[in-house]
Amino acid sequence: MAQQTSIRNSLQLGIYKIIDPVVKVFIKLGLTPNAVTTIGFILNVGVAVVFIIGAEEGNRGDLTYVGWAGGLILFAGLFDMLDGQVARLGNMKSTFGALYDSVLDRYSELIMFLGICYYLVAHHYFLSSIFAFIALIGSMMVSYVRARAEGLGVECKGGLMQRPERVVTIGLFAILCGVTSLYIGGNYKLFIPGVKFHVFETMSIFTFPIAALAILTNITAFRRLMDAKKALEQKKQ
Repeated sequence: MAQQTSIRNSLQLGIYKIIDPVVKVFIKLGLTPNAVTTIGFILNVGVAVVFIIGAEEGNRGDLTYVGWAGGLILFAGLFDMLDGQVARLGNMKSTFGALYDSVLDRYSELIMFLGICYYLVAHHYFLSSIFAFIALIGSMMVSYVRARAEGLGVECKGGLMQRPERVVTIGLFAILCGVTSLYIGGNYKLFIPGVKFHVFETMSIFTFPIAALAILTNITAFRRLMDAKKALEQKKQ
């Protein structure tokens, strides 16, 4: 777990070096951390809107909406890092700002998954929509276990599928799904000889990672729960 944390921290530092010039521009423009957080939230509402429009106006084989939504997911996710850096570099840290950021992060993720579930149900990917809902549950529980543990006085940041990993996974595979559909078609299906149902289709590029998230987020939440249990027991000694 220590190695995983070290790699994650190294990646964050690398990203900070890239985005710091943008952060400094935001500070010069007078943008506060809360304003940046709000922009990120609005962009995530836009993600849901793209999925809903794709559900209502697109057909099952048109996965370009998924691709565009993926790009917007990554762009919105960037603001999750920008707001914290604006607070640090601009000396604008506040207790309420930290709370505001956490609350809008939860709303952003809920709204994003709302759009995903709406799209999947509308185009009859019912099993995938269930996995998306389970992934949503796991995502919320990852955050909740940490918040509740910290409220009890123990740090609880471990696990694989934290919010940045979830955002990057969903965003990247959504883009890949949309781009791939332009080359092989949105209705492509792979059959194995002798098997009546297909084992892969273009949409699987997006839905398989969601199924993986459904499993990994809940494993992460449970792992955090066990870590918190151990920390609380050690605190009593």
